[in-house]
Amino acid sequence: MTTEEPAPRKPDKGAAEPSGVDLARVALRAAREAARARGDVARQKKQARRGGGLRSGAHADGRDPMALGAAINRLINERGWETPAAVGGVMGRWPQIVGEDLAKHCVPQRYDEDERVLSVSCDSTAWATQLRLLAPALVARLNEDLGHGTVRLIKVNGPAGPARRYGPLRAPGSSGPGDTYG
Repeated sequence: MTTEEPAPRKPDKGAAEPSGVDLARVALRAAREAARARGDVARQKKQARRGGGLRSGAHADGRDPMALGAAINRLINERGWETPAAVGGVMGRWPQIVGEDLAKHCVPQRYDEDERVLSVSCDSTAWATQLRLLAPALVARLNEDLGHGTVRLIKVNGPAGPARRYGPLRAPGSSGPGDTYG
């Protein structure tokens, strides 16, 4: 048994040099790219003359209109207003958080972001005392909704006393009954 080695092939003349059809394809591709480049330059010049830059087209880009909710969320995230916005939502949902009875008599007034203190005013001292007793549980509930450490303390303000009135039997410069008792 003898094994014969295959005879070496002669190099193809057509494979070494491109044929006329291949040359035409290469030339057509180069001409198309040159025309495309010229068109882009001409289009950019034309838009610059008109005073316009990019124009809106069929595809979405950053200049397209967006839904109001998406725009507000984007603004809140860009400005870093997540915590104040969340606390504002809590103030809007106050009756669901504390209950209808307590919400009728106690209203959140403001939130100090630096101190993480929520100020609440009550219409009577009895409701203020009730809210002071419920404050630790309420702080835990608020932090559960808003994120740990968002509210550190609830400052409860009772009702303000009546305004001091100036009348005909009042001595100028006196501070009222406080002068006598204290």
